[in-house]
Amino acid sequence: MSDDRNVARAGAMDTATISDALDRLGIVGQCYRIAGRDPSFRMAGRAFTMLCGPASTPPGTVGDYIDDVQEGHVVVIDNGGRDDATIWGDILTEIAHRRRLAGTVIDGISRDVALCRSLGYPVFSRGHWMRTGKDRVQVEATNCPVNIGGARVAPGDILHGDADGVVVIPQAHEEAVLAAAEEIHAVEGRIREACRGGMRLDEARARFKYHQLQTRQK
Repeated sequence: MSDDRNVARAGAMDTATISDALDRLGIVGQCYRIAGRDPSFRMAGRAFTMLCGPASTPPGTVGDYIDDVQEGHVVVIDNGGRDDATIWGDILTEIAHRRRLAGTVIDGISRDVALCRSLGYPVFSRGHWMRTGKDRVQVEATNCPVNIGGARVAPGDILHGDADGVVVIPQAHEEAVLAAAEEIHAVEGRIREACRGGMRLDEARARFKYHQLQTRQK
């Protein structure tokens, strides 16, 4: 478990709430079509980023970076959305789990899904398929800005994933995003409580200004 206060704040909320906060602040942080390989997967941590590309001739390596990732961090791999070759499998899953990493996020696909499910190690990607990335994919750079599902991820940004997908909170805006998300979470809680007490939903939403929660602030 991370002792990073803002990672803990992010992890305590759902990605849907953080998504609404990002919309309010005009920040693109929703990672489109990136989903957990199991709906029970949940993770939060800071990004260790990696950019991949097609293999050269002779081919480069897919990387032996895993031992350089700090405990509690998220491995974030930009493979350009490629779905014909994997970039993550069982050896990486085993080592990442043993080293207590928070999870892995891939703009691309993974394989050996059975192991990540049995270990409970969160992997979020565009899908899974068995064909190796060896001699097809290579690492171009690490700890650089990358693109994950249309969202920019820089080293040190907070990533949070759950059953609804993955969001990224840029480090430069994390206080504002988290404060907005916590406000939205609290207001939605008051709406639920009012409805449990017998109030009509439309009345509760009007009273607590539900329809303005995600409105872009200027």
